Parts: sequence; C-alpha cells; structure tokens
Amino acid sequence: MKNFILLFFLFPLLTFSQTDLLSGVETPSAKEKVTSAFKALKIVNLESTKLAAKGDLYFVVAHRFGSIKDGFEGFYGLDNANTQIKFIYGLTNGLNVSAARSEFAYDFATKYMLFPQIKDGFPVTIAGFNSLSINNTLKESLYPKLQFKDRLTYVAQLLISRKFSEKLSLEIVPSFFHQNFVEDVDQSNTQYAIGFGGRYKFAKRWSLNMDYAAHLNRAPNSLYKNPLSIGFDLETGGHVFQMHFTSSQAIDEAGYLGRTTGDWTKGDIFFGFNLARVF
Repeated sequence: MKNFILLFFLFPLLTFSQTDLLSGVETPSAKEKVTSAFKALKIVNLESTKLAAKGDLYFVVAHRFGSIKDGFEGFYGLDNANTQIKFIYGLTNGLNVSAARSEFAYDFATKYMLFPQIKDGFPVTIAGFNSLSINNTLKESLYPKLQFKDRLTYVAQLLISRKFSEKLSLEIVPSFFHQNFVEDVDQSNTQYAIGFGGRYKFAKRWSLNMDYAAHLNRAPNSLYKNPLSIGFDLETGGHVFQMHFTSSQAIDEAGYLGRTTGDWTKGDIFFGFNLARVF
C-alpha cells in the first residue's frame, strides 16, 4: 500500500518531467498549438484539458443546490446544498496544483499537460489528472472501527480532448479510482470508469456543455448511479460562469465517480454553478 501511495504522488511529476525533457530535445517547429478547446477548467463535473497559466491563482466557488424533486419541502433545491471552495495555482504553464474543501470532502489534486493538439499534426490534447480525496460523509457513529485511512480515495485520469472547430470540442476520460473503504461488501475497492464530455459554442459568449461518466465495475446491487450533467458556459470579460443541472451533488472526483445518488428519470437532479476568479 505504501508503494502504491508513493507511485500515485510521483506519477504526475515523473510524467511531467519526461515531457519537459523531451520538449528540450525537439527541433524548433512552426507548428501551431490548438488552444481553447474548453474555456473553463471543468466541462461540468469532468476536468477539461485547459490548465491555469504559470503564476495564475484561481479562486473557485462550486455550488450544488439540493434535489429539485423535494419540491416546496426542500424549497425546490435551495435547502441541503453542497458548496466547494477551491484554489488552483499554475506552477508552470503545464502543471497545476489545487486544494478544495466541501461539505462532502477535502480534495487535493494535480493536473498536467502531456501532449498538446497540433494544427495539421498531433490530433488530440492529452493531460493527466490525479487527486486525493478525504471523505467527510463517513460517520464514526455508524462505523466504530473507522480509521483515517478509510476516508481516502485516490483518483487517476487521462483527459483526452479534440477541438474539431471553433464551435465543437469533445473529450474522453479513462478513469481509475481506489476507495480504501467501501460500504457495499460486493463492491471492489479498485474501480474503473470512463467519462465523456463536450462543448458546443452556439453564440458569441454562450456554449452548451455536457458530461457523463460510466462506471465499469459497479456492484450489481449498488444504490449509486452514473453522473450525467448538462449546462451552459457564459463568457464574461475573460471569465467563465458555468450553470448546470447534474445528477451528482458531490463535486470532487471521488464523489461524483463513485457516490452519485441522483437519477434524471426520477427528477432527482441538482442545479448548480461554478464561479471562478483569477488573480
């Protein structure tokens, strides 16, 4: 287990260093990098291949109201909300670090560029993402033998996107995550998922965003669902304000990949937004 944790944290640094060394031996090229496949750091729940620039500090407020299915009793979602406060810093133009806190989890992550999409060259952008989540929802009163390590979930993702035009960008996200503690005895601790997301710009400042994550080895009797999210990005003076409906009230990767409870077919969805300020 100790070797697994060490490898988990060293992987982004090793891969980033390898990419940096390779870039140093490449011959100068006039090939143009394709930029702005996505305007925001997230599509909705899924991370996009966009990174914060070197020296930029993002302050992000992500909010999910309660389920709208509760009607007036839950004030149509205004009660029982979940808010995440997050800081993201660009260590270099190709490496970000972040720390976040919500009602559901503490979350620490890195995102790093591996290969950019090149016009008339390499067809996709590939970035990596790793996170460590500390689950706040587990209660000692329910699990008397609970230890701190049981709260930990490790996530590793490849973010693979392609900008097809100025209007359309798509992304696929193979995902691996390991929960040290699972409530369902039939659920494997090590789990796999694959995410799909996209952005379609239909006006000068507006785009339609969607993402979905399919869990690949969920226990047959699990109460959890695959998260589906639909929303809009509004570009305002260099910033992006995101508004969406999603079946996941959890915002951290471990939460929406492994513990989504909402169901679109039953109206059990959550309205939310992501608001970022860059310093």
